[in-house]
Amino acid sequence: MLGNLITTPFGRCAMSLGQLKTQAQAHEIEEGKTADKWQIYRWLCEGKEIIGVGDRSLAVLNALLSFLPADELSTENGLVVFPSNVQLSMRAHGMANATLRRHLAALLECGLIIRKDSPNGKRYSRKGRGGEITDAFGFSLAPLLARAEELQAAAENVRAATRALKLVRERITLHRRDIAKLIEVAVAEEIPGDWATLWKRLRSIVEAIPRQAVLATLEPILSELALLHDEVAILLENHINAENLSANESHIDPQQQNSNTDFHPDFEPGSRTSQGSKPETKPTRVEDPTKSYPLGLVLKACPEIADYAASSIGSWRDLMATAAQVRGYLGISPSAYEEALDVFGQENTAIVIACILQRAQSINSAGGYLRALTEKAKAGEFSVGPMLMAALKTQGAHIHLVKAT
Repeated sequence: MLGNLITTPFGRCAMSLGQLKTQAQAHEIEEGKTADKWQIYRWLCEGKEIIGVGDRSLAVLNALLSFLPADELSTENGLVVFPSNVQLSMRAHGMANATLRRHLAALLECGLIIRKDSPNGKRYSRKGRGGEITDAFGFSLAPLLARAEELQAAAENVRAATRALKLVRERITLHRRDIAKLIEVAVAEEIPGDWATLWKRLRSIVEAIPRQAVLATLEPILSELALLHDEVAILLENHINAENLSANESHIDPQQQNSNTDFHPDFEPGSRTSQGSKPETKPTRVEDPTKSYPLGLVLKACPEIADYAASSIGSWRDLMATAAQVRGYLGISPSAYEEALDVFGQENTAIVIACILQRAQSINSAGGYLRALTEKAKAGEFSVGPMLMAALKTQGAHIHLVKAT
């Protein structure tokens, strides 16, 4: 039984059942138990969300701890501090009196301190003839010593959760990187497979990752990425096994593969797999390299490409650099882009890509479309001018020709 060990607050302050439990727990401290007060405070700062205490309340607790002369919490050293509100406010960085009282009440509610009020509600100590403190009235820090193990466990749980969250984030990053690069090499090497769909699945999973995520939110995302990673790896492994089997059966040297690493993810269906190796000679330039269109006209017909520029498009060089970047976004493979450069030239290829970007919503495969335009240009059935004029007409603009007199 607690008997007369129970203390009640002074004045109109009510006694709660939680405070009664805190006092009961504080009176069960084992004899000789000690703990470093600042270590306990650090544990409490780490596990504050589990304990349910705020930052400002911890600042007040830090001020209370500073009034204990010794660094060790023990019953022998005394666990009651009795600063005035003025002294406590100064050590709490000048906290206002009303705010100070509110956070003291929060510490009481969390069971981290106990009120030990004097008969008149003042805080003071009574000393014996030898100068030692025989009794003190103020705030008892005994709950910190009694709950030392609990506070340590709370801090360790928070650290474990932080490590687990960091590990999950690392695994998500690795899966994202590996899947993206595996799809890139599959598209670059024109390996059969629905790589566009797999890429869209990857993007949908990645876009669902919140910036401030908890472990419970990230774990299902990690599972989805791991499953997608397995699917991509199995497709590539099956392709490699099939190639090895074919090579063993035909007894021919293994085919050398393109190892170009300067590649952006694109998803053009393999349309040249049956054409064999590329001819050594470049195709004849179809478009007249001396014939170009005003840059302002191109930007007026295809305004969307300006949104992808690093800063702005003020010259043909800027347009060509932006088009080279956009071709990866559209899913145009490097081989299709190089073939278009051979046929149209750099400026006209940039115009064609800008026109394709302007109509991207209505084109299923930008890479296949560019290849088709290139083949038509080789056959003399396509030129850049009409395509540009059609794009200009779609924007609602017209060119007025002034007849010379």
